[in-house]
Amino acid sequence: MESTKHGFVPAIQQRIAQVVVGQEIVVERLLIALFTGGHILLEGLPGLAKTLLANTLANSIELQFKRVQFTIDLLPSDILGSEVLNPRDQTFTVQKGPIFTHLLLADEINRAAPKVQSALLEAMQERKVTIGGQGLPLPAPFLVIATQNPVEQSGTFELPEAQLDRFMLCHRLHYPKREEEEDILKRMLRMGLKREKEGAIPQTAFDSFSEESPATLSELTEVMEDVQKVHVSDVFLKHCVDLVGQTREHPDLELGASPRASMALVQAARARALIHRREYVVPEDLFALAEDVILHRVRLTYTAQAQGKRGRDLIDKLLMEVTS
Repeated sequence: MESTKHGFVPAIQQRIAQVVVGQEIVVERLLIALFTGGHILLEGLPGLAKTLLANTLANSIELQFKRVQFTIDLLPSDILGSEVLNPRDQTFTVQKGPIFTHLLLADEINRAAPKVQSALLEAMQERKVTIGGQGLPLPAPFLVIATQNPVEQSGTFELPEAQLDRFMLCHRLHYPKREEEEDILKRMLRMGLKREKEGAIPQTAFDSFSEESPATLSELTEVMEDVQKVHVSDVFLKHCVDLVGQTREHPDLELGASPRASMALVQAARARALIHRREYVVPEDLFALAEDVILHRVRLTYTAQAQGKRGRDLIDKLLMEVTS
């Protein structure tokens, strides 16, 4: 495809690799979400570069980036914005919140109250925000990258199924490999100090961003158009429908995946094919993406959990059945 021939995707991957060590799969998932207009939930322990990844992605393309730290006292207006009264003429003006950006990082999203979490539903699904009865469109593209800690549950609120279903992908991050962690330490040792007037502070990975972005918004738009041209065979469609349908009938699952899962599988597979320089999807795309697309949309029964069964094992089994 023309857009991949001029090196858009490799340029982004190389730019991110200059700042973040490893995490190639996570970068691929972020690009898939960006190219398809989906949203992604990153689940991982603190210190695994979730915030750095989102910031680097925005810096690699001419994208507006804003971060919101979700806390228990956060209000919907802190994200969406609100109407502000002008005391001089007694009129209201709309003050837009941080959600009006290309890339929004919702950091530790499960620490906010359900009312705040639900404030994102309209924005994630319809790409607009209603303030004071007025519908305001969000910038294009618009992508939510949310993070959450899977271990620490004190002071958190589990995301409801309706909210989880809005995320195209949910990727689970793991600790870096030994050699990758050594590379992280070596990079840290080379960073030195950042001088500010007469003082100085140690530099971090966030200080390694260069001012110019290697890709433009128009180039991103071209890639998004190319994703829509990737061929999807009838057999691949059938496998997606069968896989999602099996989750609704399996006795170990009390909640199956919605039709959004089928659509997410197809669109994500298209984007992955483009990233790997293919003009068509292959079964490998389905196997690579099934867990990230489906696992957060299903729920094991209490009996299955008590028996020690895991959702990812069940999805692997269903994959083998529908593709055999």
